[in-house]
Amino acid sequence: MSEYFAVIEKGALLMFDQFEKANVQFFAARARKEPNVPSALTPEKFDLAENEITYWDGYEKTPLVPLDGLSRALDLGSIHYKNEGPRFGLGSFKALGGAYAVMLLLQREIAKSSGKPVSLAEIRKKTFAEEAAALTVISATDGNHGRSVAWGAARFGARCRIYIHAEVSEYRAQTIRMLGAEVIRLDGDYDATVAQTRVDAEKHGWHIVSDTSWEGYTQTPTEVMAGYGVMAREVVRDLPTAPTHVFLQGGVGGLAAAVSKSFHDAWGADAPRIFLVEPELAPCLYASAAAGAMTAVDIEAETIMAGLSCGVPSAVAWPVLSALVSGFITIPEHVVAPAVRMLANGNATSHRIEAGESAVAGLCGLICAATQRDLRDAMVLNEDARIVLIGSEGVTDPTVFNRLLADAS
Repeated sequence: MSEYFAVIEKGALLMFDQFEKANVQFFAARARKEPNVPSALTPEKFDLAENEITYWDGYEKTPLVPLDGLSRALDLGSIHYKNEGPRFGLGSFKALGGAYAVMLLLQREIAKSSGKPVSLAEIRKKTFAEEAAALTVISATDGNHGRSVAWGAARFGARCRIYIHAEVSEYRAQTIRMLGAEVIRLDGDYDATVAQTRVDAEKHGWHIVSDTSWEGYTQTPTEVMAGYGVMAREVVRDLPTAPTHVFLQGGVGGLAAAVSKSFHDAWGADAPRIFLVEPELAPCLYASAAAGAMTAVDIEAETIMAGLSCGVPSAVAWPVLSALVSGFITIPEHVVAPAVRMLANGNATSHRIEAGESAVAGLCGLICAATQRDLRDAMVLNEDARIVLIGSEGVTDPTVFNRLLADAS
């Protein structure tokens, strides 16, 4: 197979030894010719989100970058990377979800308290500034979602508290504070911070804007995911034909569910195979697929892919994923730095891409699969394969990014 895995591209040698040898776990989901997708995430909700978010000041479609050097090296038809680094100046796709959900929550709460209809335009224009200022939104985060919620709260005039766990970097905490939010750091992991928001919201009458969901709490997470649909629809409009494969990062599953459902709505029977990629240290969606039901896992050590360090799947995301995902993959930590460097050095494409550690999960999963014969065959990765990757974040912590660039291990 060595003929696939080394190429000279603009004078740089691309080598895939670490990916070829990576211990990757793969679970193939049961094939469904006409999947039934039980989801509150309807095309109408995607429409509403798109109509509103594309109206915001600062909205620009993010680039879908062809990774031509990498596709030639892997003997694949094409690879396109959706670069979410420039999104609203916040550095990630999360800008589309949290802020939009804050807006809808304020619309509902102000309409309830005033006893009259409130439009999104009125929230956008701060027509009810006094009423918005009396409301507090809270959320747990590994960084990017909290930044979006804080940005939305500042944009629409609400107070904001963001809960972070012990391993979230101080740089990420400070970027949230700079948006006017109060940051509360707790011991424990991401799931512990989610639990604390539920306690504090009940105690103080605050309003949770979470990107994960649980029994009795689904409306706002569904609205967060509807916001992510803007990104997926941009991909649909940029491609002349449907891709054959999409590799998506895991986390609680919100991003993957929104993209999978959007592609299913757009392309139907021609929709691509979806492969979901998780860190081996946080494989809650892989575990759920293997168990045949939503399953939590304990986070015993934090993954370098900070945004994917989640032990409990989202209750609204899982039914979509269980219906639409073709396979679930876990990847080891050591493949992250080479993937970040590959994009940053311009080895995969003529475009140099600065990507965060969570952004490259799909890329890592693809390269591992394409360089291991059993996975390559199982996923039908061949010269006709047209791949889409979601580069979910840019450099959201320069210290982490620079360490990955310098890591030659």
